[in-house]
Amino acid sequence: MPSAVTIYHHPGCSKSLKTLQLIRDYGVEPEIIEYLRDPPAAATILKLADWLGVGVAELLRTSDGNVDDETLSLNEQALARWLHENPKALQRPIVVDEANARACIGRPPENVLALLRR
Repeated sequence: MPSAVTIYHHPGCSKSLKTLQLIRDYGVEPEIIEYLRDPPAAATILKLADWLGVGVAELLRTSDGNVDDETLSLNEQALARWLHENPKALQRPIVVDEANARACIGRPPENVLALLRR
């Protein structure tokens, strides 16, 4: 079990709420970052993408409606800065085990169990 877990959380999202509850049911009280109030820095977004093993574009919620072809054509660093400035477009929730440099997206919420079981 990871020693410390962080969740980039949106309390208005049912998937985020369910993921948070799964973490707590597993006996872990995570650090909660409400990313709409406290958006992750561009460097953090790049680190999250690396730990997830994806490009920054895969962290975008394209259903947000704020993501256009011009945004998608940005390079990784510029896209990370754009996400910092437009946190509503960030996939949610993202759960992080910093000690082991691992992360997962809680969609579906059960994805978090693989992170917690290691």
